[in-house]
Amino acid sequence: MNLPFEKYQGAGNDFIMIDNRSGEWNKLSVSTVQKLCDRRFGIGADGLILINSIPGFDFEVDYYNSDGSKSFCGNGARCSVAFAHALGIAKDTVFFLAIDGAHNAFIKDNQVFLHMNDVADMDTSAKDFVLNTGSPHFIHFTENVADFDIVAYGKQIRYSERYKQEGINVNAIHQLDEQSFEIRTYERGVEDETLSCGTGITAAALALGEKNNIKGAFEYQVISRGGSLSVRFVRTDSGFNNIWLIGPAELVFKGTVDV
Repeated sequence: MNLPFEKYQGAGNDFIMIDNRSGEWNKLSVSTVQKLCDRRFGIGADGLILINSIPGFDFEVDYYNSDGSKSFCGNGARCSVAFAHALGIAKDTVFFLAIDGAHNAFIKDNQVFLHMNDVADMDTSAKDFVLNTGSPHFIHFTENVADFDIVAYGKQIRYSERYKQEGINVNAIHQLDEQSFEIRTYERGVEDETLSCGTGITAAALALGEKNNIKGAFEYQVISRGGSLSVRFVRTDSGFNNIWLIGPAELVFKGTVDV
């Protein structure tokens, strides 16, 4: 059975996009998702996304990690907005549903602006911070991102007694100047480093905002291995709100695959 797909990437974070408004692909198995995402025996991707029809929204983002598990993915959501716009099912401003709730987004100057959910809680009890931006993230501050072994360190944290059951994404960040930082991320569900992680970049920006005691509205420029993004937020006494993840989302190629 031939499955039509499109491949998108957002700052090197790549996804298999499937138009599932008809519901034809509702029963894709975990093993099929794993095979399609395999970089040697399949299409190759960090994740797979079904765009579904759902009442009250422009569409639903049904996201699967490359191991078949589900989570929210910021870059995947941004690529979904670009894909939906190309399909003609969404205009420049959209309202969609994901696993972590409803999101607004819009496209401007070839950048996808994704509104993230508010973040009120952050564990800052240790030198490393932990928070949830739709997916759980561990933020490690370091002075050398380029040479940091994020895979070894990421596995150490992700499979520790505290996190091994539910898993956690692990980020190493280094502040470059007042308004920018660089980042590397180990993603659960992929179980490897990815070139970019939208929820991780957002979490890192909020963690740095907390660490630097930022007041009010602020924006960080972020350099990942796959490209540059930015995060806007407002920090108040009750946490972070009006959070926006901003960056590119581009079509790589289209095709069909036998499933």
